[in-house]
Amino acid sequence: MKQLSGLDAGFLYMETPTTFGHVNSLSIYRRPRSKDFDPYQLFRSHLEARLPDLEPFRRRLVEVPFQLDHPWWIDDPDFDLDFHVRHIAVPPPGGDEELAALVARSIGRPLDRSRPLWEAYVIEGLTGNRWALLLKLHHATIDGASGAELLTMLLDTKPSKTLPTAEAAPSRGEPVPTPMEMLNRTALNYAIRPERLFRAQMRALRDASTIAGQHRNDLLSAGAKAWSRLSSSVAGRGDRTDEPSAPSGGAPPTPFNKSITPNRRYAFRTASLAEIKAIKNATGATVNDVVMTVCAGAMRKYLQRHDSPVDRPLVTMVPVSIRTGEEEDRWTNRVSSIFAALPVHLDDPVERLGFTHEAMIQAKSNFDLVPADALQDFARFSPPAVFSQAAALATRMRLADRVSSPVNLVISNVPGPREPLYLGPARLEHYYPVSTVAEGMGLNITVQSYEDKLDYGLVACRELVPDLWDLMDLIIEEQAELLALATAAMDEQGGADAGTGSASDNGASATGSTGKRAKKQTRKKAEKAGS
Repeated sequence: MKQLSGLDAGFLYMETPTTFGHVNSLSIYRRPRSKDFDPYQLFRSHLEARLPDLEPFRRRLVEVPFQLDHPWWIDDPDFDLDFHVRHIAVPPPGGDEELAALVARSIGRPLDRSRPLWEAYVIEGLTGNRWALLLKLHHATIDGASGAELLTMLLDTKPSKTLPTAEAAPSRGEPVPTPMEMLNRTALNYAIRPERLFRAQMRALRDASTIAGQHRNDLLSAGAKAWSRLSSSVAGRGDRTDEPSAPSGGAPPTPFNKSITPNRRYAFRTASLAEIKAIKNATGATVNDVVMTVCAGAMRKYLQRHDSPVDRPLVTMVPVSIRTGEEEDRWTNRVSSIFAALPVHLDDPVERLGFTHEAMIQAKSNFDLVPADALQDFARFSPPAVFSQAAALATRMRLADRVSSPVNLVISNVPGPREPLYLGPARLEHYYPVSTVAEGMGLNITVQSYEDKLDYGLVACRELVPDLWDLMDLIIEEQAELLALATAAMDEQGGADAGTGSASDNGASATGSTGKRAKKQTRKKAEKAGS
């Protein structure tokens, strides 16, 4: 038996009739030429052979009576693989929209807590000689980083034509403890809890004081230098009219920041990772800065289409991994979040990129002032019953329709494997994330990189975002526009450096007349490049 951490259990407590704690992935595979190829049997055989090493697939919950403490994991004594692996098909014509509709219906149902918290759907009927795998796995079991590790354990780096076989008999599992046994364990936990809480408090105070003293001045100067590098790297774009500030107060209203229903929509597309890196290299930003900026531009256009104000930035929650690689338990959540301003109020794409870059620096500096381990420590002491009742009350009273949400949406960028992966002879073509939404936040944008691609997955409340595919298309269009601008700016900068030396060599200011002329020329070149 192993008790859930406070953070792991929190993903259970957040669940209501409209909010689900499972996260998902949609894998698209290329079907091999063999006529007798059976993707269902292939996946089931692979999974069965590797179950001994895949703890999240075998363990189930045991609740503490009256929710007096966090639940425990046990190795399921009644594990039934066939219950978890399902075989379905999309309706004709089997395109992306039909697949997305099937995924949306599947993720709009909670997982059965009396069994291990996962389901897998082998999906056939797709066009283009493809098949798919939808994997639902509760967030109480894994986070993004451990989910990526689980994927690599399921797949191989080389194709194989033979089906694996289970070498050992499946585990018999652990006996289910009685309610009295669970109460005895809880009593022991409560006996030693004051000492643990005191140690956590002392550690948090010590670490926060040390970090604040060491990094306060360094972080301020680093942010200024980073903005200087970014603004000077794009010709004529240094005349900044706005500065990011840490999000405060409620987030601005949007069509998707309301009470949600259990119904979902899903949309997905693939973008070029090479293009994102080209923009990064042209501007001195990071890959995550570029992804955030692309989403900001798409959200600005989307909100304008819906007559929503774009006079101030949105507030985004960005999940961050706090794994060190030295964790004793890899199958647990080691994740936290930073909060950053998303510049939908800026019309110019490159100005949005500069704003985003500095906003992320500021958000990360604020996050660094609170030790991540301290957040994990204090999560252990959250009262389960109170947490669950509060979530249910907020849903029942539709508080999201009455009170401004502190956050508009989640944007997550998860790095994935760079080499191709295979399930037997089937090559993995795409790995689309399928995340979750929460009360008051009816939209989630998650990006997963794989090989040279960026796979976007958008999840939304069905009633709040009826045109999710339109938003997905805006994201792809925004990346193309930002690439054209960055390329034109670099061409202009290269020409200026070749003819007269760099701006710094000649003492020219990016905000002066030279920068303004370059800005106009850059815009004209970008328009020509996009036409």
